[in-house]
Amino acid sequence: MAARFLSLADVEEMLAISSRQAYALVRSGELPAIQIGGKGVWRVEATELEAYIARQYARTRARLDSGQI
Repeated sequence: MAARFLSLADVEEMLAISSRQAYALVRSGELPAIQIGGKGVWRVEATELEAYIARQYARTRARLDSGQI
């Protein structure tokens, strides 16, 4: 069974981005996440990450279709 929640380290690895970039996505709200426990560890639901990726594909397609790239 796949994990429901991913750590920011998992997100970094899956998207091949830095920890600073992953944190920025979460803090901006672009990638929805929750904080867990007393230390406020960030967790991203796997379905939210998939939805984020789908939105990025749609944005890229829209830019290509409009000739912006």
